Amino acid sequence: MDFTTVAQLVEQVAAEELTPRFTHVQSRQKADGSLITEADDAIQARLMAELEQRWPDIRLLGEEMSAEQQQSVLDGGGQFWCLDPLDGTTNFAAGLPYFAVSLALIEDGRAVGGIVYDPMRRECFQAELGKGAMLNGEPLAIRSAPQSLSECIAMVDMKRLTPELALRLVSGPPYRSQRGFGAVALEWCWLAAGRCHLYLHGQQNIWDYAAGSLVFQEAGGVLCLTDRPDGDCDPRLFLGSRTGVGAVSGGLFEAWRDYLSGRSSS
Repeated sequence: MDFTTVAQLVEQVAAEELTPRFTHVQSRQKADGSLITEADDAIQARLMAELEQRWPDIRLLGEEMSAEQQQSVLDGGGQFWCLDPLDGTTNFAAGLPYFAVSLALIEDGRAVGGIVYDPMRRECFQAELGKGAMLNGEPLAIRSAPQSLSECIAMVDMKRLTPELALRLVSGPPYRSQRGFGAVALEWCWLAAGRCHLYLHGQQNIWDYAAGSLVFQEAGGVLCLTDRPDGDCDPRLFLGSRTGVGAVSGGLFEAWRDYLSGRSSS
């Protein structure tokens, strides 16, 4: 499969269905308390139709499907697309220009291809398993990293951490500075681009991390998806929420995990 063709399709759909709705959209609340807009629905419907027309044998798991539909796709095994039609819906609905379309191809329980497109910056992040990552068609690789946690910028989603860990991070942060942007797939890609160095998010679903974490991994980052910040890594893809931990180098990753587990104070 030519993932460049897939990336061009994602860019086209975003330009026609997402960008024109920015700052001109109404949101509503889903049962889980998260927001959804007409843009979420429009992009999912459009990409589902376009992908089915080109690759009719590959099913699609979309964030805006019912839980039963999603589980049916997972239970079916084999290849399937995994789509977050609008990663960062809350940002989009509030007029904050930090959101993306995220699409991954899953094969035998792991992401083998991923595309994350940011229409505001016209940045298309793309990766294939074992073949590296790209940004707008140019190779993307992490080329440098801070020497210690104290020199790092960390992306941390405080809301989804345990109160104990959140308090420790606020009262004695081991890093230089902390940010939280509100769009998981794009955050993984910004790590891949070296814009931040550490990552922690306590609750992300398969459509949040499948494409972005592959971009980060293929750019040379080190990551772990687990049930808690100090838990064992689990390579399986499933519908339950995961904790994402990452760093731009192996040394930083080990130091970051030591801090999160309480084995180190810095």
